[in-house]
Amino acid sequence: MTLNAKPKNNWYPKFAFGMGNFGHAAFYGALSNYFIVFVTSVMFTGVSSQIADRLIGMITSLIVIIRIAEIFVNPLLGNVVDNTKSRWGKFKPWLLAGTLISSVLFVTLFTGFFGLIKVNWLLYAIVFALIFIIMDVFYAFADVSYWGMVPALSEDSHERSVYTSMGTFAGSIGWNGLTIIVVPVVTYFTFLTTGKHTQGGPGWFAFATIIGLLAIICAIFVITGTTEKDDLIRSSANRKTTIKDVARALAHNDQLLWTCLAYFMYSLANTITTGVLYYFFKFVLNRPGTYWVVGMAAMIISFLTSPLYPVLNKFIPRKVLYTVGMVCMMVAYLIFIFAHDNMTLLIIGLVLYYFTFAQLVAILTMTDAIEYGQLKNGERNEAVILSIRPLIDNLTGAFSNGLVGYIVIAAGMTGAATAADMTAKKIATFNSLAFYIPLALAVLSVVIFLWKVKLSEKAHAEIVDELTSKLAEGESDFTPVEAEPATTGTTTVLAPVDGNLISLDQVQVEGHPFKGLGFAIQPASGHVYAPFDGTVVFLFSTKHLIGLVSDQGLKTIIHIGVGTVNMRGEGFVTHCSEGERVHTGQLLMDFNRDLIKDQGYEDSVVVFYTEPQELEPLAPVDQRSVKLGDSIMKVTLKKDSPKLQD
Repeated sequence: MTLNAKPKNNWYPKFAFGMGNFGHAAFYGALSNYFIVFVTSVMFTGVSSQIADRLIGMITSLIVIIRIAEIFVNPLLGNVVDNTKSRWGKFKPWLLAGTLISSVLFVTLFTGFFGLIKVNWLLYAIVFALIFIIMDVFYAFADVSYWGMVPALSEDSHERSVYTSMGTFAGSIGWNGLTIIVVPVVTYFTFLTTGKHTQGGPGWFAFATIIGLLAIICAIFVITGTTEKDDLIRSSANRKTTIKDVARALAHNDQLLWTCLAYFMYSLANTITTGVLYYFFKFVLNRPGTYWVVGMAAMIISFLTSPLYPVLNKFIPRKVLYTVGMVCMMVAYLIFIFAHDNMTLLIIGLVLYYFTFAQLVAILTMTDAIEYGQLKNGERNEAVILSIRPLIDNLTGAFSNGLVGYIVIAAGMTGAATAADMTAKKIATFNSLAFYIPLALAVLSVVIFLWKVKLSEKAHAEIVDELTSKLAEGESDFTPVEAEPATTGTTTVLAPVDGNLISLDQVQVEGHPFKGLGFAIQPASGHVYAPFDGTVVFLFSTKHLIGLVSDQGLKTIIHIGVGTVNMRGEGFVTHCSEGERVHTGQLLMDFNRDLIKDQGYEDSVVVFYTEPQELEPLAPVDQRSVKLGDSIMKVTLKKDSPKLQD
């Protein structure tokens, strides 16, 4: 495959990749939410309550410790995957091995080790710890391999977003679908073996077996239906994220820090609630058979909120959307506490609970914090910043597992307990821990976000404009990724688009002439092509700006439109990626000129050089009509430039 080739318009690889997360998310949901249910209600049947509570405490504590340890272990596993070389690529062997081994061990956990607990509880604890740790490590291998595969499937940014969207969408079905099927499946298989309409051990074993097989089958879809592409882009990738990088990004980016804290509060409340809803329906409501409505509500609302968010965000600031979503969540908690006897109100509460844009707003704000950190600290930590949200999810998952285990013990919901055993005091204990704590966390989340997070859409647009100005005036810099060494020091810059050539000072930015060295073209088409041979150094998340460095060392920015940062990527389609070698005339981006004008912005394509102090004087730009590929100017680096000395 050549660098100029566009990915084939083939739906099956995207479908196959999405299927992978359908099983992967179902596996993680079963492990995170329903293994604890099995442990607290079935695993220790026939064991004294003292030993059972001790082991439940041990298991939940172990899960917390392991989840926290994942934060440090996952980068190490990622390095192992990165260093793997095989005829099948570096991701697929670990995806297959990780899924197979973790699935087999996952099913083994639901056997209770064939009654070992009744023989020697201490030996049982040791065996459980070993098997769970090994299972979790191999699950992490599969997790790292699955999501790490995306850049290997396509070098095109739009294609990558499609793969990611398919995976996320299928994952939501896999995760929420469990809530619909878990009680019917467990009850049915328990009835087949015991004749009792309960959720017994045989039913849980069958449920685990189904989920394990599903994860393996879905992983095979990914392995057989996708192709890792071996090209120059992948071989030039050399940036890695470490825990030290994450800590540095957090310490020097206050807007990222506050956003993370607000999201942590939300995520912890959400994971606690998700973990206790099964107990709520079984012990408080005495309606385990209607638990499926939780999954149905979650699935329907997730289908609506994702496509609805970008539509609403055109008219409503994301701070307002965040607040509305969190208020809905708070109202839901009040319904769960005070009006749960009314099934209609309870369903309304579930709808309100899942109708929150918190995660989407947090992701977008963290993404905007990339430019905030670049302006404030002079460093652009994309990989570091975008890795923080999964780390937060791991932490909150760990804490919620421990708290859920404590809640069910404190409320007497372990072993053979039933709804009839729930006294008013036990229900009050359950509510105080299961709903009042998340309610308080939700309140803290929205207070922190409204009070401390200042990185609005407008603020981000101003930051990007300021960064652009600094680049044009030579006050800021970017470092090329695997760029070719300087040869002659002179770059012939060609027209990247058809149109009318004008000087930079004819471009107005907030009523002032654009400063810097370069030129602009009033375009006649909506396609931007490479003006020379070189390397793509970076792409802003808003897609309106491309950073290039020529083979001779000329650092260049192509800025599409004026004020278009406010469009936040709408109307732009990139055909290149960071680190990619591009050739003269290669398509870099499409942009919708009509949409830009309809939203009140100019569509001029501005080309400027970010280190004017290192350039020989440039000839003035004569206004004229140009065609794609016409020579605009020759730009020469000064002889004492560091690039020529290198």
